[in-house]
Amino acid sequence: MKSNRWKMMAAGVVLVVLVVGAAACVAPAAPGAPPPAEPVTEVEEALPSEASAPEEPAQEDVVLAMSIGAEPASMDPNLAQDTFAINILENMFLGLTNLNNETGEVEPELATDWDISEDGLVWTFNMRDDAVWSDGKPVTAHDVEYSVKRAVAPETVSPYAYVLYIIKNAQAINQTDVNQDSYDIDTLGVKALDDTTVQFTLEAPATYFEAISSLWTLRPVPQWAVEEHGELWTEAENVVTNGPYLLEEWKHGEQLTLVKNPDYYDADGVQIDRFVLDIITDQFTELALYESGELDVAGDGPGTLPMEERARINEDPVLSQELHIGPRASTTYVGFTMTKPPFDDPLVRKAFSAAIDREVMVRDVVGSGVPATQFAPPGIFGAPDPEVGIETDVEQAQAWLAEAGYPDGEGFPTVTYRYFASSLEEVLGEALQAMWSEALNVDVNLESQEWPVFIAGINPETPLEEMPEMWRLGWGADYPDENNWVYEVFHCTASTNYSRAECSEADEMAQAAALETDPDKRKEYYEQVESLMFGEEVRAAPYYHRGYTILTKPYVQRGYTTFAPNNWDTWSIEQ
Repeated sequence: MKSNRWKMMAAGVVLVVLVVGAAACVAPAAPGAPPPAEPVTEVEEALPSEASAPEEPAQEDVVLAMSIGAEPASMDPNLAQDTFAINILENMFLGLTNLNNETGEVEPELATDWDISEDGLVWTFNMRDDAVWSDGKPVTAHDVEYSVKRAVAPETVSPYAYVLYIIKNAQAINQTDVNQDSYDIDTLGVKALDDTTVQFTLEAPATYFEAISSLWTLRPVPQWAVEEHGELWTEAENVVTNGPYLLEEWKHGEQLTLVKNPDYYDADGVQIDRFVLDIITDQFTELALYESGELDVAGDGPGTLPMEERARINEDPVLSQELHIGPRASTTYVGFTMTKPPFDDPLVRKAFSAAIDREVMVRDVVGSGVPATQFAPPGIFGAPDPEVGIETDVEQAQAWLAEAGYPDGEGFPTVTYRYFASSLEEVLGEALQAMWSEALNVDVNLESQEWPVFIAGINPETPLEEMPEMWRLGWGADYPDENNWVYEVFHCTASTNYSRAECSEADEMAQAAALETDPDKRKEYYEQVESLMFGEEVRAAPYYHRGYTILTKPYVQRGYTTFAPNNWDTWSIEQ
């Protein structure tokens, strides 16, 4: 429990008071001189009244401290796209539905129930009437309608708007060039029928819309706060939320603090009063703080524990009992800028993918997870089994590079691999650099950037000359369906399309799979899509499906999720 830190902080406050009190003395009294009369009088007057009232024992907050790994790029639900923010938003804003942390199944949250029309196109959600915003206003269906329209509006530039393209007219509206054309936001397929009923009309039947309704992108946001504070509405002093926790403080680059929301409709079921979230990018520092008792959890979220420390952790009688290992629906990959030479040649991309020793990366560099050649991991509906894609094969890699015009790496220019600042990503980048050098005889520069700068810098709007040839990204399941993987990450027009891929047969198949209602046909489509995207076109080189290695103090009761952001309101601490 984080009470030690809390006690240390309390002790620090006492010390500060004593120091301030000492500093307030203008000059030391002469030896033997009586103390100044006025301050003594004040103390004597105060003592009887304080002494006469029996003091209630102070209720110490239940506090949990952990790291989130990096500064969130945005804390706006309509704009957030990274795990660092999503885990926090999960606990600050309510969705229509929620993905159960234990089972991965969709369950009610703001919505109590929902009806689907016979043709599968109209979804009507009935909402609870006891949810309120932190300023006391009720959470209504109109807030949902506002949020969805805001996320889809092209002026918002939501990087996750494409997950809403299944909503009628969403893609057409979102892709409107507002400099040349106009759009009518009221033609979007979302409407509040009254304060507690919101209705969606879809472009096509989509069984996975039930899971999409849990995503942070369409969670209601407070229109009045957004309009009053603009982009600063998510700062701690301005933000209005409705979930189990409120944002009490955000020290940029250092720490965020969440406190229990007393107005949350199930506040009685929330035990932990405060989450202190340190922004720590170095795994070794995070582990050291865990061992010293400053953190209650280490390696959670997008992070993991240092490979160099795994043997010691496994042999340590205490740490080994606090270590939790399991699968995570997440895949790490090397992205290629497909329009920038020499990676505009698929043979070069194939060579770099085949040169990655995936077994070594998992066994010796990361220390968790399983090697991957395709994007979607086991457990995701539609993930090919057995896996497809490019397997590790150095001889084949050399042959492909030679066929591209660079025999034994001759004439190949020095290229750049960019990753976000993290001790894990640093060692991963160094391992990749060494593998490409040894197998292909090529030089690769490594370049790291802080997360918000990194993610903005690889956006497809970035000028090509500023783009690295290769970069690191990963993907974790928003919901357990292949549509959330190949379609919403790599589709040429309905995703961010970081690879800048031109549309091909693979995109048509991904679209067809999204609209197909026969599950067997959907699986067939997805196997072909994965084979094309990562075996032929090589839009990216997936190399491992991540696992988690998390240390948790024994007094913390919590869940370990495979698919969804963690619901911290379900955690508790033994007191």
